[in-house]
Amino acid sequence: MRRLVLLLLMLISSAALAAKPFDPVDMVNTFIGTTGPKGVKNYGGVCPWVAPPHAMTDWTPMTQLNFISQLPFRYEDRYIKGFMGTHQPTIWMSDYGFLTVMPEIGSPKIRRDDRAMAIIPGSEIGKPYYYSVEMGDSGGPAIRTEITATTRCGFFRITYPKGPTPRFFVEMSRMPGDEGWVHISPDRREIIGYNPDRMNVYDGKDMGPQIKNFSGYFVLQFDKPFEAYTAWEDSDGVRIYDGQQDMRGPNIGALVTFPVKGTGTVKVRIGSSFISLDQARANLRREIPAWSFNKVEMQTRNKWNNLLETIRIHGATPAQQTIFYTAMYHSLLFPRKFYEGGRYYSAFDGKIHKGVLFEDYSMWDTFRALHPLLTLIDPGVVSPMIQSMLNMYKEGGWIPKWPNPSYTNIMIGTPGDAIIADAFVRGFRNYNLKEAWDAIYKDAVTPPEGDTHKRWADRAPWTSYEARQGLTYYKKLGYVPADKTNESVSSTLEFALEDYCVAQVAKGLGKEKDYRFFLKRSKNYRNLFDTKTGFMTPRLSDGSFYSGNPKKYTAFTEGSKWTYLFCVMQDVPGLIKLMGRNNFISKLDENFSGGHYAYDNEPENHYPYLYDWVDQPWNADTILTNVVNNNYRDTPDGISGNDDCGQMSAWYIFTTLGFYPVCPASEEYAIGRPFFPKVTLHLTAPGKNTFTIIARNFSPKNIYVKSIKLDGEPLHTLFLKYSDLYKHKVLEFDMTDKMGEAMDYR
Repeated sequence: MRRLVLLLLMLISSAALAAKPFDPVDMVNTFIGTTGPKGVKNYGGVCPWVAPPHAMTDWTPMTQLNFISQLPFRYEDRYIKGFMGTHQPTIWMSDYGFLTVMPEIGSPKIRRDDRAMAIIPGSEIGKPYYYSVEMGDSGGPAIRTEITATTRCGFFRITYPKGPTPRFFVEMSRMPGDEGWVHISPDRREIIGYNPDRMNVYDGKDMGPQIKNFSGYFVLQFDKPFEAYTAWEDSDGVRIYDGQQDMRGPNIGALVTFPVKGTGTVKVRIGSSFISLDQARANLRREIPAWSFNKVEMQTRNKWNNLLETIRIHGATPAQQTIFYTAMYHSLLFPRKFYEGGRYYSAFDGKIHKGVLFEDYSMWDTFRALHPLLTLIDPGVVSPMIQSMLNMYKEGGWIPKWPNPSYTNIMIGTPGDAIIADAFVRGFRNYNLKEAWDAIYKDAVTPPEGDTHKRWADRAPWTSYEARQGLTYYKKLGYVPADKTNESVSSTLEFALEDYCVAQVAKGLGKEKDYRFFLKRSKNYRNLFDTKTGFMTPRLSDGSFYSGNPKKYTAFTEGSKWTYLFCVMQDVPGLIKLMGRNNFISKLDENFSGGHYAYDNEPENHYPYLYDWVDQPWNADTILTNVVNNNYRDTPDGISGNDDCGQMSAWYIFTTLGFYPVCPASEEYAIGRPFFPKVTLHLTAPGKNTFTIIARNFSPKNIYVKSIKLDGEPLHTLFLKYSDLYKHKVLEFDMTDKMGEAMDYR
């Protein structure tokens, strides 16, 4: 009888545990995407960043030197060389105003390889709000380092082993030629300093303009007294200055020692700023006013959980839950908040301004899915992000295409037009509408400086902001000519899409003449379609299509004629008519069957959904199933391509929900297939609604959509609208394993 009672109690306890709702933040694995095949740099391109959503400063362990094309952390490296307060948003962009720290034991170690400590296997924990690791030689003394963070501050808790001398290393400035400053205040248990460090050179070329009055400022406060302190420099050899409080130079820092007896755990609070040391101290006072590590950890955990709970997935495996919520984590990191106490430093004019500023927009990537996703899961940041883009326009003269933190000519076109127009069409308008129109109108009609004298090129040496490169010719000819401007085909197609976006804002503002003008110009993609080849083809300034050696002109951006054949998101019916329906389907089939499809490159993100326009959604169902199952994994190499500041994660989220925003500023979603039995969206703006997605007869084999209902009524279309998510309650998919039973609109 006793055994029966115990068994019943165990069953009841297990059932209660299983029924208990999980916290999505606990499913996140921040190591996903932090490594890839050996020798491959273009992997997930993320770090196990510890920070709240959209944080100004991210904190990460450092296993390697970071620079443009290399992040500070790679999972397969098993030695820690420091911990960074970093602003490097992705692998191909720069870090700036950064800080490196490292707990040490024993003799002082200044250089990176000298201070490296092995990661004790199984000791690493990576969560959005917390990182922990134990470092040391096998069987020897180990240091435990824990990190949590707020938007502008980091918080370290370091547990030193008994015996060896405990130290704390600070590298305040690292870049050659950049003079930083560090000061040690033993009476205040504090280290302060700044650096103008900025990785602005790639392959020997300046990636952007020089910026004025720039520095990253840091204030480090300790809860234990210093027994000794040292300033150091390493310009042409390591020099250590025991007892010296100040040091100025290009590669300098500090090293403090704690008492050998009774030290145990040391806590370090670090405030960061781009305004001043006083502001860094104010940020620290506001965000971490006390020494409670656990309280800060819990506050940041709750911030993540509140946003991740916007989408609840039901019936998913633990691995699927981890992949999904890690994708949400990656989608909520960037752009980053750059304002502090109602003010911000602008890298566009070198001045301090009142207001808000977000930075590090990967616009060419993120206009496609990331920014549309934010309107659903984090609507409170949408209008401030738009206003930030307008602030950059006021202070620099243009909306940047990749602010990092000032102008860079990374990628093509003016994708900010799409981001602004998409938010505008979805009802987000809490920003200066006149400035928004002025800014995107300038993008559309004003050629950049020296447009007819420069060929322009991605990552070309900086001369001036390129905006819509080749716009002079585009306005005259209706396309960008290959003999005048690089990346001519890609640019023409991007300009046409951006014209469509500008047209939608003009329409919403009652500017009918401008609306008609830009809508007509959005059809310019037709000017590059060569009926003889069946592809978008480089065209010369004399009007002829170029059919010579393709290496003569760089006509495509990160791709080929296949990559850009279907890059007409704003007018898919028009493209089908231009190509002919049967030819469109044949080419689309060949794109996937012939190995041309690169799902992880942004221009092709929408390609599977194009089958909706030709009433063959089952083909999309097959392709999407293969991409999701083969390219997103619960492992450190679980993102096959560069996540590009959340774009590929946002693609995954939309795709697993069952729909995708193919065209910005259209308010339209193309329907795919759901990947979970049930999903609940808790929407809060522009109106509150709970929208539920249900997949009937769901199973791994049932990958085809048989029928769809919206609020119980049959949906006789393969498209949804953004407003449908707020007007309706339930979207139901009936799933089947038979392609022949899939929805057929022919």
